[in-house]
Amino acid sequence: MTLSPRDQQIRLAHAGLIRLVVQATQNPGARSELEPVLSQAEQGGWTNLVPRIRRVLAGERDMALLQGLDDEDTVILTAVLAGIQDPATLPDPESAADPTQAAPGLAQMIHAASHGDAQALHWLSQMAEQMTRAGGDMARLGGIAKRLVDGERDPDTLCKGMGAQGESLVLSLLGELGKLERH
Repeated sequence: MTLSPRDQQIRLAHAGLIRLVVQATQNPGARSELEPVLSQAEQGGWTNLVPRIRRVLAGERDMALLQGLDDEDTVILTAVLAGIQDPATLPDPESAADPTQAAPGLAQMIHAASHGDAQALHWLSQMAEQMTRAGGDMARLGGIAKRLVDGERDPDTLCKGMGAQGESLVLSLLGELGKLERH
């Protein structure tokens, strides 16, 4: 199954959660680590996804669990269900930092949001919030998301205070945005 860059980015952004849920389905002892994450996610607005995850933890595996979920929640829950069936399908949380993986999906979201796509703006704001909590270069990238949507393209301004990996991601992102804007 080939995923769109957007769906790949969603899987990477939520790789930790996806892996925790799969682990908790196989090891009930891991649920104590997952519970605070689920509580925080529910308080953060994931009121449709978290109850479905709890149903998966209770043993449900039916694809009907996906009915009524938005696109982002569907990608996350699909990755959980696939990961339970075949752990080799689980997203690698380490690959989220690879600029060649992240830039195309992020650029598409930024481009769509800057052209009035409300769903893209919503998804991007959620992602930026998570990045900001992550700290370091990811927090700085989360902090410049709105500036990118608003059209800022100066690499010196956008990369200020970032390390080499963050700069690489921003430069890759600017390159991808340039391609999208030329079309």
